[in-house]
Amino acid sequence: MKRTIKSLIMATALTIATSGIAMATPSTQIWIPSTDIQGFKSLHLGVDNYTRTSNNSSVGNVYDLGVTAGVLPFEKIQAEVGVDYITSGSNGYDSRPIYFNAKIGTPEGSLFELSPALAVGGYGFGTNGDKNSAFRTDQNIMYGLAAKTLPVVGRLSAGYYFGNDKVIGPKDDGVLLSWDRTMSEISDKLWLAADYQGGKNTVGAFSFGASWAFSKNVSVILGYDIYNDQQLAGKNTFTTQVDINFP
Repeated sequence: MKRTIKSLIMATALTIATSGIAMATPSTQIWIPSTDIQGFKSLHLGVDNYTRTSNNSSVGNVYDLGVTAGVLPFEKIQAEVGVDYITSGSNGYDSRPIYFNAKIGTPEGSLFELSPALAVGGYGFGTNGDKNSAFRTDQNIMYGLAAKTLPVVGRLSAGYYFGNDKVIGPKDDGVLLSWDRTMSEISDKLWLAADYQGGKNTVGAFSFGASWAFSKNVSVILGYDIYNDQQLAGKNTFTTQVDINFP
């Protein structure tokens, strides 16, 4: 079953690549990818900070400046591509700070009545794949996700990912799970979420947080990340994420 899921994700990823779409961070929840996709001709600017809550960490703070663009003019099939500049204060990794991502999917209810949202994509496509380098950045994480919004409960998402075991660690795969909800009982501007990326590696984590939309196009997320393997991923982080959409 695991091999079949990998094959399906890889097949879709190859379709994206051969269509000329460049392959870092896609539209996300707090930490994991989401089934959300940027609309055609829209641009999303993200400024994400991950600040360690302990000075005794094997990995420093991480800062991510990313741009994501919607690239398909269709209602039922959508796609986005993105590029990120990621720095952690490490001379080795910071010498190759550019990463790419891509995602293709379909929104809820587009395939048939009550159909879930579906998305397949990849991120962490770094520019240093040198097998002899101690600072490889080609995480090459591939994933598939399904999401469904339920009355009162909110949106539930589930999926699976795998990456380059030479970069993220030998336990290179795991589940993707999340819950998110706009808290309209309080304010339509308030959004809460929690997500989980399985696997004891550099990307496995449980995260939770809240977002406030200051306007239609500007919102800020405050969150907390608890890493599954703190020897590889570093100590837990407090995250702030500023999201700006154009137009």
